Amino acid sequence: MVESSRIFTAALVVIGDEILSGRTHDKNIAQIAAWLQVQGIRLQEVRVIGDDMDAIADAVNALREKHDYLFTTGGIGPTHDDITVDAISRALGLEVIVHPDARAILERYYEEKGGVSEARLRMARTPEGAELIPNRYSGAPGMRIANVFIMAGVPAITAGMLDALTGELEGGARLLSETVGSWVAESEVADLLREAEKAHPDCQIGSYPFFREGKVGANFVVRSTEADALAACTRQLSKSLEAQGNPAYPGGI
Repeated sequence: MVESSRIFTAALVVIGDEILSGRTHDKNIAQIAAWLQVQGIRLQEVRVIGDDMDAIADAVNALREKHDYLFTTGGIGPTHDDITVDAISRALGLEVIVHPDARAILERYYEEKGGVSEARLRMARTPEGAELIPNRYSGAPGMRIANVFIMAGVPAITAGMLDALTGELEGGARLLSETVGSWVAESEVADLLREAEKAHPDCQIGSYPFFREGKVGANFVVRSTEADALAACTRQLSKSLEAQGNPAYPGGI
């Protein structure tokens, strides 16, 4: 991974009717966002789309042009409704092929599990010209074509694919963060947060309220790509909270 001063961005398309129906709770957004941050890349947009060929293709085309990287999860299994490869191939104007290396991987994986059936062979289908992303869990690989990364929907498998990609993407400035907590309602310090951000334009402040022990509080997460700016903004925020009579807790509550 090569670091530069510019901010690299990514988008994620989560694919599957089961996500939209509530039958399956998505866990990939958080783990992909965290992984990207370590790579120096910011996840800026997420869309959840059902098993609809046109909707997937439209989202892929819109987001791959808008961001440096686009990730998709879901829809690359062995069943008829796994249409992600077909939709992305359509979006990119590419043919769908049975990738010879993917086929070989599946043949080895299923050698003692009944062999490669027609359904299992679907997991060897890729857009023409795609590179494979290793999958050490179930054999069936992910795919990379241009700036699009096509990944499994099962979180454990996705995690393995992310491991295989670690250090392989060009990244920008790493996003740093510090957390300050206080037993105060965020509405009471909204102006204070706004003033701190205005004074430190290289920083962003996120406010995350909670209710515990019978009282309200909030954790304020300061983010920046500049360590000095991050430290200065965090100091100002802490001092401002204290000045209002709200003790500040470094690291959060």
